[in-house]
Amino acid sequence: MKITSLGYLRVESPDAKEWATFGPEVLGMAVSEDPLGRPGSVRLTNDDRPGRLVVTEGRQNRLQCTGWEVASADDLAEAVEELERAGISVQRATDEQRGAACVRDLVSFTDPAGFTHELFYGQLVVPGSFKPGRAMSGFVTGGQGLGHIVLVVPDLVESLDFYTKVLGFKISDEIDMAGNRLVFFHVNPRHHTLAIMGIPGMRGLHHLMLQVGDVDDVGIAHDLCVDRKIPLAMTLGRHTNDRMLSFYVRSPGGFEIEYGWGAQTVDDEDQWVVTHMQSASIWGHRPGEAPAPACLEPVPAGAGGLTTAGPVDGKVG
Repeated sequence: MKITSLGYLRVESPDAKEWATFGPEVLGMAVSEDPLGRPGSVRLTNDDRPGRLVVTEGRQNRLQCTGWEVASADDLAEAVEELERAGISVQRATDEQRGAACVRDLVSFTDPAGFTHELFYGQLVVPGSFKPGRAMSGFVTGGQGLGHIVLVVPDLVESLDFYTKVLGFKISDEIDMAGNRLVFFHVNPRHHTLAIMGIPGMRGLHHLMLQVGDVDDVGIAHDLCVDRKIPLAMTLGRHTNDRMLSFYVRSPGGFEIEYGWGAQTVDDEDQWVVTHMQSASIWGHRPGEAPAPACLEPVPAGAGGLTTAGPVDGKVG
């Protein structure tokens, strides 16, 4: 399967309206208009593609959908065939769903952990439209997509098998941390577009990473969070694997935003060597005052093969 990038995320939150200020004023994202004019949602973007992150008002903090981009209609058709050969049920989109996502076409399916995913091609681009919500250099997107996400899954081995053998993700490296194994995947030059960590009986979105173009953008955002008393989940630090200099802030959606700069890239796939590490950070990234993520949920019976909730420490690199 030829997934090229993370195209968009949709999340649900009882505090969706807070994103209308948190997104532009703290993160520097731009607010996009809803193409269907629906109330109760905030659409944000970090480049010329409207609606990269959509936050819908709902009863709980949870990940609704992850949107993965493929290059063309032919690639989408091939992906559907591969999913169906793997025994995955695929749902075709309606015209309304295509319009809401601002894409030419999409299909959706559910993974073994119970997450909903969409595969799409032809995401709307409005050249020159991105205007940061506050003064900043901008974000690293383009062929690297929206950013990266870290998901908590109930069965690491099952999800690892799915993402590599069915979706075609390539492993970048692995980190053993606090008794957990984190596996990082790339689909383009970004060091990792996805990482997963297994916590028996639980699933959810741990964090979304947004990469900025200048190290000062990180410092300014950090000062804004401190000044506004927005809880930090992890302090400033630098990661061992992708060398990202970043901090983690708790978002109004219950998950964390990693706000970073300076990550290395996978420039030559043929020469890439998977490594195994035992620390997520070279320095910093110490626990902040934020509680455990509020975007995690117990896995219902029959999803991911596990039903018993386990502990959540909330600290993922």
